[in-house]
Amino acid sequence: MAQTRNKRTTVHGRAGLTMRRTLRREAPSTIGLLTDEQDFAAMRRYRTFTFDDHSVYLEQVEGLLKSLTAQGMHTTVALFDPEEYAEFCARSGLAPDAPASRSRFTAEVAACGATVAYTGQPLDELIPVLVGRAIRRATWEYATMLLADLGDCADCGQDIGRAAFDRASHLLLRTLDAAGPGTHHLVCSTPLENEQLLAALHTDRDSTGPARLDSSEGAEFVTVLALGIALERHGGVVLRTSAPGVPDRVHGWRLAAGSLLPLTEGEVFSAYCTDADTGDPVAPESGVEYCAGFDIGADAPETHC
Repeated sequence: MAQTRNKRTTVHGRAGLTMRRTLRREAPSTIGLLTDEQDFAAMRRYRTFTFDDHSVYLEQVEGLLKSLTAQGMHTTVALFDPEEYAEFCARSGLAPDAPASRSRFTAEVAACGATVAYTGQPLDELIPVLVGRAIRRATWEYATMLLADLGDCADCGQDIGRAAFDRASHLLLRTLDAAGPGTHHLVCSTPLENEQLLAALHTDRDSTGPARLDSSEGAEFVTVLALGIALERHGGVVLRTSAPGVPDRVHGWRLAAGSLLPLTEGEVFSAYCTDADTGDPVAPESGVEYCAGFDIGADAPETHC
């Protein structure tokens, strides 16, 4: 009788192990990645962080990613920022020198921060994408905070940030509608006192439907444009359109008094063929047409008084 019970226990144990392995393959994993030497050096002050060479660390991370993928698991990579980690631990009452604390922070970043799905790509390709997403998200969060802090218009009581966001959304939709079919790449720049906020947006549109765009990219673009509108900054928008069999077309607008005003062909050429950091001329690209901006401001919602 006891032997029968032992056999049943063994069978149930093996079945349970198999089921847990199946569930493990269906549970997503997130790896927090220290992308550069400076962040890596900051984490070395913790005793439980046992790596002492960034290159070796990256090799081990890549090996782990490949191992998880080979097990059929969906894995994402999140940007691990040591300063944000220290703040998270202080805010949450966690000991920073503990693997469990790093795990909880990584889960927090995965839920609300920048991540990239690992599909077998080399880390030297994944890291620039991850850093770019983190920068865009930080820009969006900063611009959103500034818009929220503008409050209500003293004359009419209208929410200044919301009104600017609605106007920016309308202007983006008008731009994409007027741009027609093709693959579109838009860049919005809004200068602030000590920095320049940039947002980029990629869209595709065929001849029978509206433009298809990533919702997060759209929100980032509209928020940066809305901030320029609300603060009445002299920023701008550039649109580059690609379509099969024809040269790429570049259009441009300047942001003034809460509106996007078309640039002339010469102004678009000058803006696109000038180095933004040095002011030196840059050779024009072959197979690119520099075109005047088209009118997109009609019927846009008004901003605050």
